Amino acid sequence: MLARDWYYTQRRRLGLDSAVASIYDRHDDSDERARAALTMLGVQRGWRVADIGCGNGVLACEAALMGAEVDAIDISPAMLALANIYARDRKAVIRTQPAGLLSFAYEPNSYDLIVSEFTLHHLPDFWKAVALARIFAALKPGANFYLRDIVFVSMPDGIERDIDQWAEFTIKNHDFQREGVVAHMRDEYSTFGWVIERMLTDIGFTLESVDYHAPLHGTYLLRKPKPGQQS
Repeated sequence: MLARDWYYTQRRRLGLDSAVASIYDRHDDSDERARAALTMLGVQRGWRVADIGCGNGVLACEAALMGAEVDAIDISPAMLALANIYARDRKAVIRTQPAGLLSFAYEPNSYDLIVSEFTLHHLPDFWKAVALARIFAALKPGANFYLRDIVFVSMPDGIERDIDQWAEFTIKNHDFQREGVVAHMRDEYSTFGWVIERMLTDIGFTLESVDYHAPLHGTYLLRKPKPGQQS
């Protein structure tokens, strides 16, 4: 077996990941938004669903209440503890797994749907590609991958590409907290939307739809082609 001293370790950023996840999950209507997304994705009773980077487990629990068999996966023990509490309160049956995009356990071609929201940007680009390839392998042919993440939709305009002005515009015009934008640009690994799209299609996904809303958010609906279909 290969030595893994070079392998990227998600757990070294666990404290930051937990703090960020708690911010993204702090929405009073999160259960309604999760149900709407799952309905759009056509979740059916008996499906196998994975929510990677599940946070406090809202989407995972809603999928379970729709009859799916759900794996709620997160690198943070604190987030998984919240997910278990939420599942108990909602009387939803989920399986929690303490793992990340690079370490979640799976059987090849086993999931009907995988969801990952605001998690991929914690990885450098090389490891993003590794994580996406693992997700591709875990999905059944014809199954969907629903990805939401923080991406850079555009660069600052002008020859000097003034990063300070671009950040100020983003903060003032899109209701983002200054500390969150600053920490993200300094410490995390968001990349450009066109880079993500190229990664996804090179791995083999069919890009069903893309939605760039605000300068830092991207939503992607992807499909793993069935044998004989073109990606």
